[in-house]
Amino acid sequence: MYLHDYLNKIMRVWNAYEGQAVARFLSLQDFHVNDPNLYKENPDAAVSRQLPSPLDEIVSAHLKVVYHLMRSDPPNYAEAYRFQTGCIQAVVKLLQQMKEENWILPIMYVVSIDLRLLAAKCEQQTKSSKCGEILEKAAESLMSCFRVCAGDTRSSDEDTKRLGMLNLVNQLLKVYFRINKLHLCKPLIRAIDSSNFKDSFTLAQRITYKYFAGRKAMYDSDFKNAEEYLSFAFDNCPRRFTKNKRLILIYLTPVKMLLGYMPRKEVLERYNVLQFHDLASAVKEGNVRRFDEAIRRHEMFFINAGVYLIVEKMKILTYRNLFKKVHQILQTHQIDMNAFQTALQFSGAEDVSMDETHCIVANLIYEGRIKGYISYQHNKLVISKQNAFPSVVAA
Repeated sequence: MYLHDYLNKIMRVWNAYEGQAVARFLSLQDFHVNDPNLYKENPDAAVSRQLPSPLDEIVSAHLKVVYHLMRSDPPNYAEAYRFQTGCIQAVVKLLQQMKEENWILPIMYVVSIDLRLLAAKCEQQTKSSKCGEILEKAAESLMSCFRVCAGDTRSSDEDTKRLGMLNLVNQLLKVYFRINKLHLCKPLIRAIDSSNFKDSFTLAQRITYKYFAGRKAMYDSDFKNAEEYLSFAFDNCPRRFTKNKRLILIYLTPVKMLLGYMPRKEVLERYNVLQFHDLASAVKEGNVRRFDEAIRRHEMFFINAGVYLIVEKMKILTYRNLFKKVHQILQTHQIDMNAFQTALQFSGAEDVSMDETHCIVANLIYEGRIKGYISYQHNKLVISKQNAFPSVVAA
């Protein structure tokens, strides 16, 4: 395909208002990037003769990106990223000019995705750059598109550019998670959750959004919302996408465990996350030793998944279940603190002191895991006669 033919095809689908087709000709994932006839270092003059502005700027920048990716060995990601940034700036101009139309949104989608991917590649190639600096600049370019879409005040969901917000938010969330700037996620999540169009976004986009929003809520210790977001993502992710469902489950499982829902072994086995089975068994039994062993055995898995600190929080549930067994054995509502210390020592915390035992019990009371109070005068835990250990573990 010669450059003239390529531009004619773009013009034809542009005049037909076929946003998806135009986007395909601007995607780095499309087959046209493998055509040597399109490798032009300076295509501006030829492009501007056949295409209107600012479409010509977008296409010229795209062809320059292709040139630096395909003609260099190895690919020159720095130059490709630079021209991709120019490409998205031209897309912003296009969005601002075509105020009454949103059929061009697919163009913004592919250009944004390619910008993020190129920024990541560029960081790998440019070792001298500060870690995350290029991706953060890419996020600033994505934000310029987001502001245009979010600023569309039309209430109709047929032609509003606000329908493009979630795609951009997902790209931004991926960037912020990668460069560990999670505080920047909050306003984006708030913008989507308060949007009147949140049910109009595609299911695929909503699943991606719920996954990242759920992870953010998890890190904020907002486990109720985390469970809601991640459960939506897991339940709606098609079964054929096993890798994605496993990824969601890695975060959903510890959240559900902290809320008291222990995972079934067959589910963990199906998605190859049996690391959580040992933990769940230890928590149910109130076995501190077994819990610590499970943490040590699967430490690298939990660290690499980013859930180690969340998993550590489950220890309080292990203590709660251990102390409940003490109560069931003694059958009294005034339990000597020495009994708890002995139980802890027997369960693996051999060097636990009485002060540490008091702290553990006090934390359980504070978190609502035990209903009662500590009588320091008598060194006893006085528990409620009704539902002293509120249910946290579901079968």
